[in-house]
Amino acid sequence: MRLTHFFIIICFLTSCNRTQNKSTSVETLEQINPSETIITFGSCNRQTEANNLWQHIVEQNPDLWIWLGDIIYSDTKKAEVLKQNYAIQKAKPGYQKLIAACPVIGIYDDHDSGQNDGGKDYAIKKESRDLLWEFLDIEKSNPIWRQEGGYSSHTFGESRQKVKVILLDTRYFRDELERAPKGNYQRYKPNPEGDVLGEEQWRWLENQLVASEAQVHIIGSSIQLVAEEHGFEKWSNFPKAHQRFYELIKKTKPKRPIILSGDRHIAEISKIELEGLDQPLPDITSSGMTHSYEKILEKNEPNKFRVSDKITGEKNYGVLKIDWNSKPVSIIAEIRGLENKLILEEKLY
Repeated sequence: MRLTHFFIIICFLTSCNRTQNKSTSVETLEQINPSETIITFGSCNRQTEANNLWQHIVEQNPDLWIWLGDIIYSDTKKAEVLKQNYAIQKAKPGYQKLIAACPVIGIYDDHDSGQNDGGKDYAIKKESRDLLWEFLDIEKSNPIWRQEGGYSSHTFGESRQKVKVILLDTRYFRDELERAPKGNYQRYKPNPEGDVLGEEQWRWLENQLVASEAQVHIIGSSIQLVAEEHGFEKWSNFPKAHQRFYELIKKTKPKRPIILSGDRHIAEISKIELEGLDQPLPDITSSGMTHSYEKILEKNEPNKFRVSDKITGEKNYGVLKIDWNSKPVSIIAEIRGLENKLILEEKLY
């Protein structure tokens, strides 16, 4: 929040950490420049490859880092293997500089939860969730340990400069996908009645939106929510759940909602118009920190919601810049790459 006194208030079933590896209910950070909040985010980070983006991320002087999944790559049914790979990532010098610079929160996707494209039937999903909390240094006294699943909510700031970050677990409760026939552009058949979040998480999400006084609402989903034409994992593989999410946003009308997503090894910005919302709902996809789909431009991948038809396969991370002095509040999304190259930019609000 870049305030002289920046308070981080952690909601029930919520986590947040600092370098000292402690989770507290209220934390004061000494900051400067009360006019702007900088939130950084990314996904798809292989622990065995060079982590070359951390120095550029730290150069942004971020107020927060959000993991959007695939923190590590560790497809396994052995909890000890997941634990070892998390330890490798945590020891990376660049990552250590990041956690010394700002709070870190996050959610897993498939490769760090432990099963490629996995869902609720993954054999060690409870152990996997616990290892995520350990990696994020969440104290065992935090009520978040007593819930099923890896979702969490975080409220930052005071008064009219509050930002709420809601991180969804799209793995722990997700129904199964059925493979489409070989040669089909779509990898999976739609599951018309299948769910993504599970009823308990749906109720929790609605409560988080209804009760919120935040001026900005960031919702993290490890898989893309708005884009629906590509052939891989996405919310639209579950049409009923996908529409339910949109109906919930229309019903609760959170102030300045923003979706953040990962998973795809590409970066793009999508927007969809929803009835009752003053402005289109944006989905900022940032994916491919250590390895990315460099040939995406050759594939001409369809996405009718993509902004300006701009997409990249460069290694990347995302930035949200919230200008509190602007009237009304201004939010700009950026996708940046190696050497802090600005790849994509879009004014969201």
